[in-house]
Amino acid sequence: MATRPIEDLDAYGDRLSQFVFRSGLLMKPIFDAARTDPRRLVFAEGEDERVLRAAQQLVDDGLAKPVLVGRLLVVMQRIERLGLRIRPGRDFELVDPEGDPRFPEYWRLYHGLMERKGVSPDLARTIVRTRNTVIAALMIKRREAEAMICGTVGRYDLHLEAIGDVIGLRRGVRQFYALNALILPRGTFFICDTQVMPDPTAEQLVDMTMLAAEVVQRFGLAPKVALVSHSSFGTGATLSARKMQAALRLLRAHAPELEVEGEMQADLAFDEETRLKLFPGSLLKGQANLLIMPTLDAANIALNLFRGVGDGTSVGPILVGAAKPAHILTPTARVRGIVNMSALAVVEAQAASPPTGT
Repeated sequence: MATRPIEDLDAYGDRLSQFVFRSGLLMKPIFDAARTDPRRLVFAEGEDERVLRAAQQLVDDGLAKPVLVGRLLVVMQRIERLGLRIRPGRDFELVDPEGDPRFPEYWRLYHGLMERKGVSPDLARTIVRTRNTVIAALMIKRREAEAMICGTVGRYDLHLEAIGDVIGLRRGVRQFYALNALILPRGTFFICDTQVMPDPTAEQLVDMTMLAAEVVQRFGLAPKVALVSHSSFGTGATLSARKMQAALRLLRAHAPELEVEGEMQADLAFDEETRLKLFPGSLLKGQANLLIMPTLDAANIALNLFRGVGDGTSVGPILVGAAKPAHILTPTARVRGIVNMSALAVVEAQAASPPTGT
C-alpha cells in the first residue's frame, strides 16, 4: 500500500478511519456537521486523562471548542505527562473550581434555582465548589458553553440529578431518557431506554420513542421502530405486553408518519419474512433500527449482551429530553467514545442555536 499513489488524501483518511474505528461510518455525518461550526463544549471531568486526550483530538480535528472544569495544576501536570499539545487560553478554556473568579456568581445562581428545595447558601457554596457537573450545567445555564459532557467518573443518577436541577427538561417533555447506538455486523441499531426509567408507562414509551426517533434522524437514518416484548401481536396478556400495545395505539394517534410496529419479540424486529408470516398486516418494512424496550432492565441487558456476545460497538449513552445538549457517559467510556459524543453534542448545539444570520 505504501508504494501506491494516493490520489485523494482526505478520502483515504476517511476510509482508514472507518476501517480502524467501527463507528466511523455512523459518525461521519456528525463529524462533518460539527466541523462546519464548532461550539463551546464543557467537560465536567476536565482532569480525566481520557477527557484530555479527547480534547486534544477535538482541537486537532476542529470538532469543538473545549472548556475543561478542573484544577489548573492537575490539568497541566497531566497534559505534560501525556505529551499533549493543548494549552489553556489557547486551545481550551479552563474553569478551576478552586480559583475561578465567577464562583460567587455560580453559587448564587445555583442557590436561586435550589433555595426552595432545601439548599441553603452555605450548602450551595459547597455543592458548586465540589461538584463539577453542577459547574458545567451552570455554564450552560449562563450561556458560557452550549453543550456539556460528564459521567466519566461517578454515578449516572447523580449526574442526571444535577442536569435536571440546573438545565431542566425541554419544553413539552416530561422525563429524561437515554439510548445507545449499537453497531453490529448486520447494521446499526438504537436501544432505548438504557439508563433512566425502570418501568416506563405507555405514555412515557411514546415520549421516549419520539425523542429517540429524532436522534436516529440526526445520524441520517430513517427511524424504523419496533416495540419489543415477550409477546408478539397480542399473543401475550401480561401487563408488560398490554403496555406495549397501548404505546403502539398512542404512537399511531400522535405520530402517524412514524414507521412503528409492535408489540413483537426481538427476533421479529430483524426478520421481515417471519414477521409477515405471523402478522401480514405489519406496517414495519425491512428490519427495525430503533428498539423500544418495556423496562430499563430489558434495554440495558440487551445492550450489553449485543455488545459483548454480538461483538458490537456502542455509541452513547445519548441523553434525550434535556433543555440544552447534555450527555452523561459511563466510567467505562473510552477516548473514542468521548470524541463521538462530543461531536454529537456540538451538532445538537448547532440545531438548538443556529449561527447569527442563518
